[in-house]
Amino acid sequence: MNTAHVISRDPEIMSGTPVFSGTRVPIKTLFDNIGAGLSGNDFLQDFPSVTREQMKQVLDMADEALYAYTNT
Repeated sequence: MNTAHVISRDPEIMSGTPVFSGTRVPIKTLFDNIGAGLSGNDFLQDFPSVTREQMKQVLDMADEALYAYTNT
C-alpha cells in the first residue's frame, strides 16, 4: 500500500514525526485518542484538517500490519 498520500514525514514538519499528509497532526495522536476512549468522530472534530478518508486509511494500514504480524 502506498502511504505517501496518507502519511508524510518531513524534518521541517513536527521534527520528522509521521503526520497525516497535508497537516501537522501526528499519526500517533489518532491512536492516543482511541486509547483514551475517544471515537473517530471526536478525533475528526478535534483535528478538522484530517479527513475521514485519511483516518480510515491509517486504521486500515494498522489493521493490515497487525494481521500480517499475527499470521507470520
